Amino acid sequence: MFRLQGSKVLAVDMTGDAVKAKNGSMVAYDGQMDFKKLSGGGEGIRGMVTRRLTGEQMTLMEVKGHGTCWFADRASEINLVGLQGDKLFVESSNLLATDSGLRTGTSFTGMRGASQGNGLFTTTIEGHGQAAIMSDGPAVVLRVSSQYPLTVDPGAYIAHQGNLRQSFQSGVTFRTFMGEGGGEAFQIRFEGDGLVYVQPSERNTIGGEV
Repeated sequence: MFRLQGSKVLAVDMTGDAVKAKNGSMVAYDGQMDFKKLSGGGEGIRGMVTRRLTGEQMTLMEVKGHGTCWFADRASEINLVGLQGDKLFVESSNLLATDSGLRTGTSFTGMRGASQGNGLFTTTIEGHGQAAIMSDGPAVVLRVSSQYPLTVDPGAYIAHQGNLRQSFQSGVTFRTFMGEGGGEAFQIRFEGDGLVYVQPSERNTIGGEV
């Protein structure tokens, strides 16, 4: 149902089913479509509570109908992720769309959320289906294994999936080492077995100014 046209436009073919997408990301459609604005931050009571606590801005819309709908957002690169009953953790600002077979929710991120200024919760997606996530530049998918843990700059982090444990550590970037400033106060360390998605561009974070 999800397919890419180029690297920056998502086409979704629908036959009466529905998708959830970032509000305002529809750029064109053919056929008959209905649009409904949804509250973001996850489904159910927990999603409502965490949105109220963090003020997280994750506004979604539901698109349902027959035909093809095209989505894009600020010329961001789009990456398709297939889930087979597993869970994807993704920054809410990097989520473009999910199909009807997936559930969205929220998860506590602790210090990483504080270091990014994105609140203390991140978006979770689980079930069977496809999700489309965005990146500033082509995303890189990095494998984490028991022999090879991974440390990531929080400004470059997009998403992760698999059996991974996160920890947060203070550190410096190469730019700080070279005396150029802008180093992150925190880094994210992943251990276990899974995949981490990073982008070749850093979003502005609180940690970068500490």
